[in-house]
Amino acid sequence: MKTDNRLSDVLHVLLHMAHAGAPVTSEALAQAMGTHPVALRRLLGGLRDAGFIASEKGHGGGWVMAAPLERVTLHDVHVALGAPALLSLGFREDRPECLVAQVVNESLRGAMDQAEAVLLARLDGISLAKLSQGFDRRMQAHPLAHRHAMHRLEDHHGQD
Repeated sequence: MKTDNRLSDVLHVLLHMAHAGAPVTSEALAQAMGTHPVALRRLLGGLRDAGFIASEKGHGGGWVMAAPLERVTLHDVHVALGAPALLSLGFREDRPECLVAQVVNESLRGAMDQAEAVLLARLDGISLAKLSQGFDRRMQAHPLAHRHAMHRLEDHHGQD
């Protein structure tokens, strides 16, 4: 089963936008993520609809943060992505009349529901501002990493 990296990818993109200081093009963000600009724009649609980001067209345009980082939690971002499954376990459902499968599936679903509730609560307690602060601390410790990471984005400001 393929893992779903959308939440991680979007958080990565949001931090790039938050630290860019100017609109960042889809091309620059896609390059930073190793994806195609069309796929990136599709991924960002729910965040735009939620009011977390905005896109500015024309010369000097691109993606910008539209909400304060303190206001947006990882849970909010997860919901804006369509609330994809956070945990995945397969269930044996080819024979629903099997009493063993019923008991196993019920137990696994119960455990997964509890684990997901804990994870969602934890995501609700982490804001983008907190992620940004963690990034800032790392950047202060590694100034060369900052120049390298942000340089790719600076080359593409304002071309959306």
